[in-house]
Formats: sequence, C-alpha cells, structure tokens
Amino acid sequence: MLLLALDTATPAVTVALHDGSEVLAESADIDARRHGELLLPAVHRTLRVAGTELAAVTEIVVGVGPGPYTGLRVGLVTAATFGAALGIPVHGLCTLDGIAYAAGRAGLTGSFVVATDARRKEVYWARYDDPRTRVTEPAVDLPADLTEAPRVAGVPAVGAGALLYPAAFAEVPAGMPEHQSAGALASLAAEKLARGEELLPPRPLYLRRPDAKVPANYKVVTPK
Repeated sequence: MLLLALDTATPAVTVALHDGSEVLAESADIDARRHGELLLPAVHRTLRVAGTELAAVTEIVVGVGPGPYTGLRVGLVTAATFGAALGIPVHGLCTLDGIAYAAGRAGLTGSFVVATDARRKEVYWARYDDPRTRVTEPAVDLPADLTEAPRVAGVPAVGAGALLYPAAFAEVPAGMPEHQSAGALASLAAEKLARGEELLPPRPLYLRRPDAKVPANYKVVTPK
C-alpha cells in the first residue's frame, strides 16, 4: 500500500503519504482562502520528501467534510482527478473522524466532541465515545444551541470550533489538534482498510447550501 491522503475541509491544506504501517511524509498549510493554490504544491512536496512519485500511489483517501463549500471541493476534485488518471481507488473519510483520531494520538480518551468552524457563527460537530468511534452524525449548529445539548454538555471538546466558542463547550483541553491532519486521516484509513472496512464514497458532506447565491432580483442586460 502507498496511500495518499488529502483534506481541504478546514483551513488546513494537508497532505500525507502512508505505506500501510506509518506516515512517510506530511505537509500542512493553514490558510482558509488559498486551498486551490496550496494543495498541488503540498502534494508534490510530500511525495518529494517521501522519495517517490505520484505514479507509485496505490490508493487515495480524501476528507469529505463537513466543511465550507469551496475549500472542500478542492480536495475532492483533486482526489478524483488523481484517481481517474492513475486508475486507483479513491476513498472518503469524515474530516471530523480524522481530528478525533489525532486527538486520541495526543492522549485524549473517553467521550468527547469534535467541533470545527463552519463560518456564519456556526460549528460543525459530532460526538465520539473514543477516538475511533463516532456516535452521532455530523451536524451544523449555532454554538449557543449546544450549551445544554445532551450530546455535548459535560464532555471535552477539541477542534477550531471549540477554541473559537469555548463558552459553548464544557472543557477544551490544551494540546489537542485544532485542524485536520492528513497524517491522522491516512493512519485511520489504513487501519480501517486493513480490517476490511468499507470507507465512505468520495462525495462532499456539505450539511447546508453554499454561501454564494444567485441574486434574487438582477437586471437583464441582454438587448431587447
């Protein structure tokens, strides 16, 4: 196995290469507005550090979100393009699952919540019984609506959303991951594939409509 992992669902433009046993190389840039500019250079940099080429990759895993519309599509389209060009499988994994797995590697145990910034003063979130076991479907909510939510109240929370809205969560432990890590995503995917688990299709998990909208009342400028 030579698994290439990509994720652009958070401000982290992150790429990793995994050989089925360990992460060989990883790259991450934090920039919420330049996913399209940063992703391919990150792929090339990761492959160069690992001492290999794209043609050697045997599988791809991509974070499917939830995440903002434009950034999320960059990773998914790139993964699909690589998969089609190389004729190799492309798998999807929930971005929140990758952050949860990374939190486990950072020492977090027991039940907790992962929350990322959804913009519009909202968060994407899900609850976990442990770093590998998600027990709710990903959701998007206002932080104030989560303060007394049974699934959220009383358990630690990690991720950029928890750091941005600490009043909405019971505890935000120090030293936990803020953004996605492609290395964590790749490691989780490699574990699941080794156990014969079926991963998600590489389709975006938006949870809501895109921010950009067609104006309701626009002027017709074509000649009569």
